[in-house]
Amino acid sequence: METDVGAGCAPAGEDRAGLLAEFRTWLDRERGLSPESVRCYCNQAKVFLAAVSGPEVVGGLDAGQVTAFMVDHSRDRNTWSAKAMVTSLRAFLRFAHATGRTSVPLAGAVPAVASWRLSALPRGIKAAEIEMLLAGCRRDTAAGLRDYAVLSLLARLGLRGAEAAGLQLDDIDWRAGEIAVTGKGSRTERLPLPALAGEALAAWLTGGRPRCESRAVFVTVRRPYRQLTASSVRAVMGRACDRAGLERRGAHRFRHALATGMLRAGASLPEVGQVLRHRSMLSTSLYAKVDENALRPLARPWPGAAR
Repeated sequence: METDVGAGCAPAGEDRAGLLAEFRTWLDRERGLSPESVRCYCNQAKVFLAAVSGPEVVGGLDAGQVTAFMVDHSRDRNTWSAKAMVTSLRAFLRFAHATGRTSVPLAGAVPAVASWRLSALPRGIKAAEIEMLLAGCRRDTAAGLRDYAVLSLLARLGLRGAEAAGLQLDDIDWRAGEIAVTGKGSRTERLPLPALAGEALAAWLTGGRPRCESRAVFVTVRRPYRQLTASSVRAVMGRACDRAGLERRGAHRFRHALATGMLRAGASLPEVGQVLRHRSMLSTSLYAKVDENALRPLARPWPGAAR
């Protein structure tokens, strides 16, 4: 007997892999998300499906089940992890309703995570630690040249990990000294290429990168040669921290360090936002709390303190 997809249940015989594959295509074509965002959303949806015992019960979901899952999932997780599941689960439930798997929209049943904007300080990396991370790359090996170039772009230009991984050979304009970076929302912007980062890139491309069909700037150094992913860039950062004897930290710390350094050198918040390619000044305003030069005049003497 054929199943009526519009009746609010999954197609007969549908498995988790097939459902996630369709969700992945929907995110790419309908939402236009970046490959890294698609990967994260699908990973979170996979966790949800495992918790509710598979795709065959998606059609029978109700608001109470969705809310209960989210409350249980968030119990022992930090705010950022919980918010990632909220965003992904809402997207999955919209997809489920749009494709007839649920008869009613359930995205609204996913509770929001309590958080306060700008409540935390951006955590960067000290200049000395950046130099330690870079110095630990063995530039007499292909992998070392590649890792040094990746870390140089993160440190000197504040690229996101996915942006560095997505660079293509045609994105580099050597004559103009610029690179084209495709960031969030598939926006492509041209950035000046600092001399040190350019030298690191040139060394990798001429002395380390293997000849292969891929047009990606950063590829694996062993066959089959594949483009690096955002996860690969995180692994590069993790290995660099291990070599330097530092606690492991994310590649995003380089962006925070760059922004903080610019502010301390006298740059304005709009200038920082332009370099980091923020679409909203709200994103850049976080760094107002670490702008010591601007905050110093606002400080008041402690009552009763010696003058």
